[in-house]
Amino acid sequence: MNNIIVLPLIIPIMTAVILVFLRRDVVLQRIIALTTMIFVIGISILLLQFIQTDGILKIDFSGWLPPFGILFVADSFSILMVTTSSIVASICLIYAFSTIGNRHEDMFFYPLVLFLVAGVNGSFLTGDIFNLFVCFEVMLLASYVLIALGGEKIQLRESLKYVLINVVTSWIFLIALAFLYGTLKTLNMAHIAQRVAEVGQDPLITTVAILFLIVFSIKAGLLLFFWLPGSYTVPPTAVQALFAALLTKVGVYALIRTFTLMFPLNQEVTHTLIGIMAGLTIIAGCMGALSGKDVYTISTYNVIIGVGFILIGLAVNTEAGISGAIYYLIHDMVAKALLFLIIGTMVFLTGETVVKRMSGLIQYYPLFGWMYFIVLLALIGVPPFSGFVGKILIGQGTIEAGSFVLLAIGFASSIIVLYSLLRIFLASFFGETTVSEEDKKPIPKSAMLSFILLTLSIIYIGVGAESLSPYVQDAARTLMNPSIYIDAILGEGL
Repeated sequence: MNNIIVLPLIIPIMTAVILVFLRRDVVLQRIIALTTMIFVIGISILLLQFIQTDGILKIDFSGWLPPFGILFVADSFSILMVTTSSIVASICLIYAFSTIGNRHEDMFFYPLVLFLVAGVNGSFLTGDIFNLFVCFEVMLLASYVLIALGGEKIQLRESLKYVLINVVTSWIFLIALAFLYGTLKTLNMAHIAQRVAEVGQDPLITTVAILFLIVFSIKAGLLLFFWLPGSYTVPPTAVQALFAALLTKVGVYALIRTFTLMFPLNQEVTHTLIGIMAGLTIIAGCMGALSGKDVYTISTYNVIIGVGFILIGLAVNTEAGISGAIYYLIHDMVAKALLFLIIGTMVFLTGETVVKRMSGLIQYYPLFGWMYFIVLLALIGVPPFSGFVGKILIGQGTIEAGSFVLLAIGFASSIIVLYSLLRIFLASFFGETTVSEEDKKPIPKSAMLSFILLTLSIIYIGVGAESLSPYVQDAARTLMNPSIYIDAILGEGL
């Protein structure tokens, strides 16, 4: 049974390789890619159920017991992330079927998306921090091509910046790994946690932890997000949605896993830094969203605000805060995907990106307009939509920890999110239409289906929060009690 843990990584890679040889048969590529993602979703849900009955699952490659071999680990947190990312990627594929265009499909779009998903899922599942580096690189290699897909001048400019930043970050990651291995003589996450607990988190280990904080902060867009606004606005819409939903969230996942499992001590340094960075990220994101004149800029800075808000839950490090971070992470993946798909479609319908040059869309596209309103409500945390539970739990966590400044910054950001997204809604959907009857374009059916599926997901995460609660609570319990993870992994090996 444990062998199926590796399938969310292996199946997309194998399928991507097959699709490379089916380059000219676009319809078959679409069918195989979507079928693959549906299969991965099914495997993820199955794993989630197994974890509830059998506890944390692991697979040791080549039979090498921890801490000597490479392993994949499936706990509630990692599988919730794999499930959410696979669902979002599947819906983005549906959107792409009628919008990405044959030119992009002929340039290996579907294999690249599957390689991206494989890297994302591998990052969530690995129990070895060097293997996390490898999975990051798989994900990034696919994203390097996707960001430049189409070969437009602005894409090439932003892709160069994106590649440069990530190459430097990967170099810092390797340095941090070298220091970590030199200090603790292990790269197995559970074994690192055990060693740190035994010897204590001395200044050298804390310095290594800060190096990892820098690396994962750049990946997540936490404070060091200078590369993100340009890079996330130049690819095709389906790719923008994938990037906004998945890439920064892998960095957020790595931060949560690292600072609850491997470096949970000396919180007055590490978690205080995370809290300061989270607060400053929210403030900077709010300033960007307020000053933005075009829909892409406003949406991108809302991604940054979301990252900061999630990591408030990690900074306060209470069970309520961690539970809220998990809920909000799931919500943010779904909501940001829908936001970027809708924004991209608005640009397609009007031919404009500046907010003031769009108006009256609701006259021709009423359902489309009200789905935008639903994602707006979800992102500001209005019940019964997906953002409400996570915001309340993170707020509870900040109160329990006495972090009232972070509480104020986090909830004040909701007002800025409301203002920035409502500005788009009122300006773009109401008033006299800028689209004439002759210029009116139909929204492709597959695009509308993707909007509906993501909107229903947002409603389900909010209304059905109780059904998700056992999985989120189990994930939070494991994160707050590292011994559960350590015992599950090292029970046989040491």
